[in-house]
Amino acid sequence: MNQEAKRREEKYTKGPKPRSITPSISDMLSLILRLLFYRPVWTEQNQNMKNIRYMFVRFSAWHFAGSDLLWAGLVMQLTKAIQNSFGKLHLGLFRIAQHDEEEDAGKKKIEDISKNWRSKKLGCIPIWALILMGFIGSLLILVPLIIYGFPDLKKHLEGEKVEESSGYGALEGIAITILGVPAVGVLRFIFLLSKNLIFNQDLNIRQGLDNKKVSQQLGLMHEVRKEMRLLCCFIYFMEIFERRRIRVVLEITNLDRCTPKKIVGVLDAINILLSDDESPFISMLAVDPEVLVGQVEQAEGCLSKRDSAYDFLDRIITLPFTVPPLTEASKSIVFGNIVRGQSEIPEVIPLEETKAPAAGSPRTSFSVEDECSVKYRETEEQAIPLIAKKENVETFTAAELNLEEADKLIKSAYSCIFTREKSKLQTYISGDTMSMRRVINSIRVTIMIMETRKLEPPSPEKIAAWVVLVDLWPCRLSWILQCVEDEQQSDEIDGSFRATDNSKTLWEVFNYNSLELWIIGHEVEYFLERDGDPELFEVFLRKDFKFTVGELEMFKLCTVNLNYSIKNELARVRGSRRLKRAGRNAFQSLSARTVMNMKTEDICQE
Repeated sequence: MNQEAKRREEKYTKGPKPRSITPSISDMLSLILRLLFYRPVWTEQNQNMKNIRYMFVRFSAWHFAGSDLLWAGLVMQLTKAIQNSFGKLHLGLFRIAQHDEEEDAGKKKIEDISKNWRSKKLGCIPIWALILMGFIGSLLILVPLIIYGFPDLKKHLEGEKVEESSGYGALEGIAITILGVPAVGVLRFIFLLSKNLIFNQDLNIRQGLDNKKVSQQLGLMHEVRKEMRLLCCFIYFMEIFERRRIRVVLEITNLDRCTPKKIVGVLDAINILLSDDESPFISMLAVDPEVLVGQVEQAEGCLSKRDSAYDFLDRIITLPFTVPPLTEASKSIVFGNIVRGQSEIPEVIPLEETKAPAAGSPRTSFSVEDECSVKYRETEEQAIPLIAKKENVETFTAAELNLEEADKLIKSAYSCIFTREKSKLQTYISGDTMSMRRVINSIRVTIMIMETRKLEPPSPEKIAAWVVLVDLWPCRLSWILQCVEDEQQSDEIDGSFRATDNSKTLWEVFNYNSLELWIIGHEVEYFLERDGDPELFEVFLRKDFKFTVGELEMFKLCTVNLNYSIKNELARVRGSRRLKRAGRNAFQSLSARTVMNMKTEDICQE
């Protein structure tokens, strides 16, 4: 993401140059003046800035597992990270001098002007001008008083006491009145700023958590919601100042290790606190979906009777990115790292320096594992110790990604969905907006992976159709995948090693094994309920998009939105049924495929 941000700054040089992330003294003074005396103006130009900056916040749910409300820990971590990044002083000044709950509660109002800043005014006069006038006026009053003093005072000696005249008291009162009112305002401002610097918002959240009366009511959630709104407004302000978009990436890990109630609390926080249309937060949830689904199902009062854990997650997640299983080369590298006493997943992966692309070439590079470069050198004379010297055994090559070609393909795939003349996909696309977001994001990532792996991409319509197929019918597609995989494994066991018929359509595979799916339907009913209309599925694969086994093998390499836990469960159920059938008939076990192909006489004979 940082590489992408750097590439954008190098590419988009037309507008004003973004400010440095580490500001200079002049930038800090300029920021303080804008926080005190100006308000940002939302324009078409500053809302469509191309440059971007990412902030990364790591939240390990396991570290906050002891908290009663895990989502409150998430908000505290977020507040602390933003304070550390931008500074407590700037956030405190914004809280006092800029933030207005009523005014900032609504959406941004886009104005058709060229200026990004507008002076705060009292009446028709800018506040900075009033303060300047007050300062100059104070000087004009104080300087003569200090130099010349007050008028001659009449002294009345009565014994040893000196009695001041009434004129002296009147002048003193006027001076205190003139100079005291601004001083009181300044003192109040300094007091509020000191209070915000000393007492952070996370301390208020902790006090609310300690108070059971508050935490059990809506009061704490409302306060946290207001704090999240303030952080959003502060980031919007800093976007205008830095002349770039700012996105806070929240990395949530180890959530599947917590109790069901706390898991649901964090998911609700993601859905409620960070789900505004203009929210600058990006949530990245790294979990084992199989474990997470099981935990969500156990949470009390989380799901309705018609709802499932998968439906609950689908309302929150906009890009399900399933990490594929490790390849043989990857397994060897991980195993070798463990044997050598290293981490199985190194925190810092060394990247090779690559030559800069040619001028005008819209390419970016990032590192992927080169499986072909993993070579095994075994000799009889050389023994491998259990713990060897630390070496850089990982080999990486830079993958050149042609962004121009990828963007063309992505746009063509999108147009196949929203253009009626090009395709029939709009018939199948779900009306659920979250499903649409998943399809849009998954199409983009799928095409990027194809470009990275140098695969010959099929037509844009085929790519879009495949992503829609995975999103709408994950269980039936997982069944087809499992049947194709089992058939290939059976051929290897029989020793036939015949070539797979790649021209066979997926509908033929599904139709051939549909009876077996119907037989085990009650065991996988939970997954089948996730699928869309079965009749539309038949029309989709049989008539409109006749995907073949060969295309299935190609798409498997770049499919990210398919949850493989469904396929694993189907494999388990299918395997256990075959084992039971083999136990009932110890002499001969007939597969469902054999039974379907038998005639009446053959069945009677059997």
